[in-house]
Amino acid sequence: MFFLCCINLLMFIKMKNYLLLILIPLLLISCKEVDKQEGGIVEKKQKQDTTFAIVLHGGAGSIKKAYFTPEQEKAYTDKLSEALDAGYLVLQNNGSALDAVQQTINVMENSPLFNAGKGAVLNSLGKVEMDASIMDGKTLNCGAVAGVAHIKNPIIAARLVMDSTRHVFLYGEGAEIFAKEKGIQLMDVQYFITSKRQAQLKRLQAKEAGKKIAYKTPIDKMNDHKHGTVGCVALDKNGNIAAGTSTGGMMNKKYGRIGDSPIVGAGTYANNQTCGISCTGTGEYFIRTLASHTVSDLMQYKNNNLLDAMKIAMDKIQDLGGDGGMIGLDTKANIAWYFNTDGMFRAYKKSNGEKKIKLFKN
Repeated sequence: MFFLCCINLLMFIKMKNYLLLILIPLLLISCKEVDKQEGGIVEKKQKQDTTFAIVLHGGAGSIKKAYFTPEQEKAYTDKLSEALDAGYLVLQNNGSALDAVQQTINVMENSPLFNAGKGAVLNSLGKVEMDASIMDGKTLNCGAVAGVAHIKNPIIAARLVMDSTRHVFLYGEGAEIFAKEKGIQLMDVQYFITSKRQAQLKRLQAKEAGKKIAYKTPIDKMNDHKHGTVGCVALDKNGNIAAGTSTGGMMNKKYGRIGDSPIVGAGTYANNQTCGISCTGTGEYFIRTLASHTVSDLMQYKNNNLLDAMKIAMDKIQDLGGDGGMIGLDTKANIAWYFNTDGMFRAYKKSNGEKKIKLFKN
């Protein structure tokens, strides 16, 4: 077939020059298509990169295997897997990284196992004050809410602040009025407060008063020394990165305290040129060091890889007296996490099928 194409080409050489200039490219294309059909070597159109990945965390702290019964360990593992699969499905179906992050965090906000949404910790007055933020690595757009007490899923409110206002950050009553106007689901405060958190608050306040603390179960001790913030970072098929974080804050915190989770550059950051990061830990130190943005800067200006940049950022926090951890992924779907505590609830899943869920240090 290729030989016939060449004969046709020679015949067309006898034609007028202007016809030759028009028809030769067409003939070459035709021959190339024939070769393709007959198994010849042809130029292939570059396919869209379908690599994608997602990573999440459910808090860091004194998370030791000895504190868990097999049933409790399974409960956390199953919920992390559910959240991971929810976001992965979005990415698999050509959804955006932003949607994947939101869906993943929604699952954890709806679970009393974590310090976000239902099951959020309580401030010193026994009230819930929740914070969240989300960021788009393509545009650097971001949205955040803080000090909210009725929004079922604060990450949804943060997303709507980003998508439908000219602002970045809404706080307290203003954020809740905005949420009501947008039709976001609001709940009575009792929805968020669990008996586990009430007991935890009593223990910490008793400890501050100098009383001895008695733990009914080992996992109660873990909860008193754990940062249960949740977060997620995703890379979609279009190469866009997004990151989000949601939290109830610090148990027994002073009324009105805001941590790092809703502060872009501290607890959350995403940039398509470098990485996406979500943090958990003693928020004051992540704010002081602009931890998540520091990781991005180290990658962009110092050419550090993701894990090395995380180590540098976390070592600085530890030197100042803080603890916690962070998760992240870069533009090539490399995933990393780093923490300076006994454990961190964490998991990831990649488009190549690789999946990992871990709770403890080892």
